[in-house]
Amino acid sequence: MTATPVPTPIGEALKAAFRTHPAGVAIITASTPEGPVGLTASSVASVAVDPAAIVFSVTRATGSAGAILGAATFVVHLIDHEHADLAQSFAVSGSERFTPEQGWAALPTGEPHLPEARAALRCRTIQTVAVGSSTVVIAEVIDVLAGPTGRPLVYLDRRFHALPNDTHH
Repeated sequence: MTATPVPTPIGEALKAAFRTHPAGVAIITASTPEGPVGLTASSVASVAVDPAAIVFSVTRATGSAGAILGAATFVVHLIDHEHADLAQSFAVSGSERFTPEQGWAALPTGEPHLPEARAALRCRTIQTVAVGSSTVVIAEVIDVLAGPTGRPLVYLDRRFHALPNDTHH
């Protein structure tokens, strides 16, 4: 059992600094013997193209995060503004998830898939690194499924925000 992290002045200043630094939003899903699991992440970033790899972090290796860390493969959905409510559902423990109304399907390989996501990256873990109460995941991208594009969604100051349509040309 890990101890609850004690806030430090530097840690609190880091949180405050990143609160004003916008981040893209993703929903990460996996299939487990107990059923589908998922969480919202704003820490997804591209690492390399050869091999194709991404990185993200999760705050606890329990619950949905632990199930994703234990899965052979998982899917990282890069989402747009119309999925802000879904991102909120996957950010709050105990919220309704994977309902037919939310638009979920399953890939032939079994992972939950949101076909309306801008992109879905099917991945497998290359390496994990424990950092305090968080786990950093470096993952190989084994498939990229393109979806429709909408207005990009970012996380800023503890809220989801849609960017204007004319941000990408």
